[in-house]
Amino acid sequence: MKGQSAIVVPLLIITVGVGWLLTVLHVLPGVNWVWVLALGVTGLLVLVLGGLNKVSVVVGPFLILATFFSLLRQTGRLNMDVEVPLLVISAGILMLVSRLAPLPPPRWMSEPPKGSE
Repeated sequence: MKGQSAIVVPLLIITVGVGWLLTVLHVLPGVNWVWVLALGVTGLLVLVLGGLNKVSVVVGPFLILATFFSLLRQTGRLNMDVEVPLLVISAGILMLVSRLAPLPPPRWMSEPPKGSE
């Protein structure tokens, strides 16, 4: 796990660089690329570093969907009045999948806290 967590900072720096480059090149002007890419990378990192479990299967895809909806809103293809209900519906669906899928709980839920022994 330590090796995987060591990639977080470089990936975040790459994300900022990509967002900056997209802004400078005027790719989809008006998009806050730092926000959009940070959401997406965070969602991917939750899945990559956390593995598939009852929490990551909700949080990771939710952040990736929030990335997609934010991009659509910032480019004028989706109104905030539609984005928020879509996110609420998505959260409910992902929580239902988490409850019904035979996924393990995350390790931090099953391990006793350090020092409590």
